[in-house]
Amino acid sequence: MIKIKPLADRVLIEPMSKEEKTKSGIFLPDTVDKERPEQGKVLAVGEGKIDDGEIVKMTVKKGDVVLFTKYGPHEIKVDGKTYLIAREDDILAVLE
Repeated sequence: MIKIKPLADRVLIEPMSKEEKTKSGIFLPDTVDKERPEQGKVLAVGEGKIDDGEIVKMTVKKGDVVLFTKYGPHEIKVDGKTYLIAREDDILAVLE
């Protein structure tokens, strides 16, 4: 269990790599140089952004699968695993 608590309007995301397949049916493993993923699972959320002295609650919650901007989140590594920390503004949508 990861013990990271995001601050303010930040969200801890576990990136989800999608399996890619070429037109000829060959599956590309994660070791192939690919672009950064743009979706992931929310592992933790901060309390919310402070606006005019009041905390604005977060709209995403733990367990949500989200789409985010490609280069907005910051990449961190903990125990050899890669995670992303993003501001809520970098999240574009929640997948249902």
